Amino acid sequence: MTRSLVPAAALTAAAVMLLTACGGGGGDKSSDKITSTQPVPTATSASPSASATMTVNRPVITFPGDAKNVFEDQHTGDPKKDAVLADNEQMVDSIYSAIIQGNAHTSAMAFYSKGLALGSAATFVQGWVNGDASWTGTIRWFHRKVTIRNDNSAVVVYCSDESKAYPKSRKSGKIDRSASNTASYVLYNTRLEKSPDGVWQTVNLVSQRGAKACKP
Repeated sequence: MTRSLVPAAALTAAAVMLLTACGGGGGDKSSDKITSTQPVPTATSASPSASATMTVNRPVITFPGDAKNVFEDQHTGDPKKDAVLADNEQMVDSIYSAIIQGNAHTSAMAFYSKGLALGSAATFVQGWVNGDASWTGTIRWFHRKVTIRNDNSAVVVYCSDESKAYPKSRKSGKIDRSASNTASYVLYNTRLEKSPDGVWQTVNLVSQRGAKACKP
């Protein structure tokens, strides 16, 4: 038996300008075709960099002890890129905290996403709510690359590994620990815009489940 960490209803991914050149490792190949799928459960709230938190009153995102996100590639040596990555982490955490809360309209999601991305995130979380489902375990986020664009926007391409995360029934608490499969590896391509308050908000997101670029 195989399983992937997929909710009852899929995230409706919006069209986004794909990154044409990522550089570095094979996890960010622009030649990978990215199609609309759904994103994957996330857990641990990563702390944004000091520069990203000094001027903004940010929502607090928390997780129970049995759910965690692990983010790699947090520090690029470029403070602006690091701030983008920090807010990308918070966006992910806001969505997966909302799944655990069973609330598709949290203030944290609205803080880190807007427009099409926020609508898609709400649809994604509502799929879990409708299925009376949550999740447990650890999700690894890796091969993260940032490109700063000339129009006050940024593109972040990254992978997730859901093989150590499991669907959990909210009602019974039963956890599906059946074997993971290739669908457990997901490639994401996101576009972010900087708000007047200095927050890098996600405005568009597409993903490809089972992407070759993300498989071990």
